[in-house]
Amino acid sequence: MPLLGVAVPVALVVIWFLSGVRIVNEYEQGVVLRLGRFAGIRTAGLKWIVPFIDRMIIIDMRITAEQVPPQDVITRDNVSVKVNAVIYFRVLQADRAFLQVTDFLFATSQFAQTTLRSVLGQVELDDLLSQRDKINRQLQEIIDRHTEPWGVKVTAVEVKQVDLPDEMRRAMAKQAEAERERRSKVIAAEGEYQAAEKLGQAADVIARSPGALQLRYLQTLVEISAEKNSTIVFPLPLDIVKPFMDAAARLPGGPRTEG
Repeated sequence: MPLLGVAVPVALVVIWFLSGVRIVNEYEQGVVLRLGRFAGIRTAGLKWIVPFIDRMIIIDMRITAEQVPPQDVITRDNVSVKVNAVIYFRVLQADRAFLQVTDFLFATSQFAQTTLRSVLGQVELDDLLSQRDKINRQLQEIIDRHTEPWGVKVTAVEVKQVDLPDEMRRAMAKQAEAERERRSKVIAAEGEYQAAEKLGQAADVIARSPGALQLRYLQTLVEISAEKNSTIVFPLPLDIVKPFMDAAARLPGGPRTEG
């Protein structure tokens, strides 16, 4: 009986002590409340709190990716779009994240939704589609500024998808097609201009050297001879024929040329 009388209190003390043992992981911090008042932060490792007096709330300190549900937004140029995004944030001060806001995850997500509608309502559709990085930085700065008192750091905000109305998609497709056609015409015109410029330079060279024209004609004859044509009609320049005509005129009884 004396041994039993000692064992029972010892067992109760051991149970009481073990009930206060807590394990905090490396990526967590524990906020301790003692009789309802803040009593400190517990970092990673094996920790002990006073049972029935202390209470520990575990806060995850890792980066959290939260999906922002699709939001109906009317842009500055009165185009109705549906936009969703992803927000990345982490807790820097576990005590503020627990004491300053009821649910920092829910609060951050809700504020991201309202900020998304507010910011995108001030930009035009072309900017929303082409300046995505600038809009992401603006959203991140605004949300981070408001979540800082909660001990929450917003590291990035990414606009994930922009859904356009069907009529707007068709209009943009027509615009893109017209732009491609314009570019093709501009490229063709530039090609014609460059070709004409080169032909002009070639004409200047031939004008300075009449023999170059004769060589060009002979080269053309070689190229035509490679084709399987039965009849070839080829105009000869007067400069090539004139020496022969002059020689024939000097012969007795030959034709005379007047020039």
